[in-house]
Amino acid sequence: MAGKYFNPEQVSKLKQLVNEGMQVKHEVQTLNEGLRDTVKAIAEELEIKPSIINKAITIAFKSNLMDTNADHEAVNDILETVGKTL
Repeated sequence: MAGKYFNPEQVSKLKQLVNEGMQVKHEVQTLNEGLRDTVKAIAEELEIKPSIINKAITIAFKSNLMDTNADHEAVNDILETVGKTL
């Protein structure tokens, strides 16, 4: 595949986009690290798994509790059907 030619205006736009994209990715990474540390600290304080808090955050963010509940019910039905419940 031959290299694509970009005119100077396109090169400028691409450079700006890549630089801004890198900055955004860095900011997101920093925020995620902070959230991870906060979740870990609160989880230890409340004596629950950080993964439970993270699931709650994700469900709240996506506003899909009803979908999540329906999925869990389907999984429970399957496990009961195959006799793999406690």
